[in-house]
Amino acid sequence: MKASWRPLLAEFLGTAGLLCAVIGSGIMAERLAEGNAAVALLANTWATVFALYVLIETLGPVSGAHFNPLVSMLLGLRGARLLGTVAAQLLGAVCGAWLAHAMFGLDLLQTSQKLRSGPGLWLAEAVATAGLVVVILRAPAGKAAALVACYIGAAYWFTASTSFANPAAVLGRMLSDSFAGIAPTSAAGFVAAQCLGAWLGWQAARALGDPAR
Repeated sequence: MKASWRPLLAEFLGTAGLLCAVIGSGIMAERLAEGNAAVALLANTWATVFALYVLIETLGPVSGAHFNPLVSMLLGLRGARLLGTVAAQLLGAVCGAWLAHAMFGLDLLQTSQKLRSGPGLWLAEAVATAGLVVVILRAPAGKAAALVACYIGAAYWFTASTSFANPAAVLGRMLSDSFAGIAPTSAAGFVAAQCLGAWLGWQAARALGDPAR
């Protein structure tokens, strides 16, 4: 029987690793791209895709590799288990941001100044999150890691928001004044759009019926 703390540790480490990859690769990309935002975003995308695939594959057997409070709720976690999982994810997001800052010699404690607000960005976050939920709920057995990583990589480019699709990611990126950051004043709109998108994605997945496993 698995120790009860192991899924929480896996969610903490996975979310920390994901946010460290997102923020750290953004810092490195911005330094090396010499002002070319497209090149920086491409580098940021690839690092996120590879990290996400590895984290889901390695930690999925322990916790399910949610790394996202909305995913945990939709996959049926309730009560103390849900609260513990979400707490581990949020703490992991914060620690992942701090780890990225430490590796690049930046101040650990930061607040992003990057405004990301407006109807287009909120719509983009709703679309990104809905699509992510459909992919997770419809993924055939053994293929979720590759499908989720590929979807997030694509959504970096086809959504105006670059596809946060995760309240924990919003928290971590809010605490980093870097390429991947989001200003605290923009966070509530993103999270609200993500919640709506998650509900729409869940409804769409239900309407499609059970996937072939």
